[in-house]
Amino acid sequence: MTDLAPADAELLRLETALTAIAANLVDLDDNPARKDLDKTRLTGKTAAEWADATDALTQLWDGYRMLTELTGQARQKRDQRKLSETERAELKHQVLGRSITLSTTTVPLAQRGLLGNSQVHTTCSPAELLSAMEAAFRTAVSVVTQAGDVWQRLLPAAADATAAVDNVRVLVRLAGSGTATIDEADRRLGAFTKTLASDPLGVDPAELDAVRSLVARADAERTSVAELRDSLTQRLADARRLAAELTEAANAAGKAAEAAADRFRDQDIRTVRGPDLRPDLAAIDALAAAGHWPLIGAKLADWTRRARERLAGLHQAAAHNTGLLSTRNELRGRLDAYQAKALRRGLGESTELTPLAEKARTALYTAPCDLEAARAAVNAYQDALTATIAREGR
Repeated sequence: MTDLAPADAELLRLETALTAIAANLVDLDDNPARKDLDKTRLTGKTAAEWADATDALTQLWDGYRMLTELTGQARQKRDQRKLSETERAELKHQVLGRSITLSTTTVPLAQRGLLGNSQVHTTCSPAELLSAMEAAFRTAVSVVTQAGDVWQRLLPAAADATAAVDNVRVLVRLAGSGTATIDEADRRLGAFTKTLASDPLGVDPAELDAVRSLVARADAERTSVAELRDSLTQRLADARRLAAELTEAANAAGKAAEAAADRFRDQDIRTVRGPDLRPDLAAIDALAAAGHWPLIGAKLADWTRRARERLAGLHQAAAHNTGLLSTRNELRGRLDAYQAKALRRGLGESTELTPLAEKARTALYTAPCDLEAARAAVNAYQDALTATIAREGR
């Protein structure tokens, strides 16, 4: 009698795989970058790779359909109470053999021998089809994620560069200086943005750096050394004050995190990580001391942006971690108030309410505290108390 154990194991593997495939295909279809690739008139490298990825997606959906049909038929057959030996052999071949027809090609009469077939069938096993689908999925995902990453990184950067070009152009016009440098920056940025929109996989990020350099040069050209020095001196003073604020904010955030440590779960405590910004500011100060003012503007702007982002993150982390304690204390107060209310209504020893109160108290007074679970427990006790009072008319 044909042993169906290998077929049963493979059928279960295929059914499990189909569940994962369905979820991953839907996620891929819903991916914003994938939708953008579909609706964009692509060029260059991206157009070629997206064409391959589109073919891969078609293969994926066709393979998913074929595997779904095969596993459904195989499961229906396997669930029959009793299978004949022929049916067992057919089931084994269906699940383990080359039972899937991928394509059928008609052989021209001139190319056939007397005993040759009129058609050639390309077949594979379900396992082979699944392996091919995995390769096709990797192809499609690679293009989608790479394009999405490029757009996510460079579109905001290109927008910032556009704003910088426009701003410096206004300053150049007001200063009455030459526009050759800013015109070149504008031209190259336009070409970069156009390529970025239609060919993210073929765009050269270094071109954006070149645009930034041109903008910085145009800005430096229109500004006299004295004006530049005065402006940057003030900005450096502001940066030093910002550095002091960072130190204070870091200390406050550290104290808030320390106060929350061990009292709450690690994943609930927010921390802010990143490199120490002070050495970068010291390097800018050194450039200022050496009189290299034209080199400072872009570096100082970048440092200030990063410092402000870090400062905002530290403030948010401190507020969040302080809020953990406040929320826990507020929940403790609510629980005490509800229990006092229960005592006043003669429900202090209620067999229904007491376990709920104990559960809430345990959640609130056991470290590390899971605030969501504690809130749910307090709400459950409150709801039960309210319902009991209403039911018993107390």
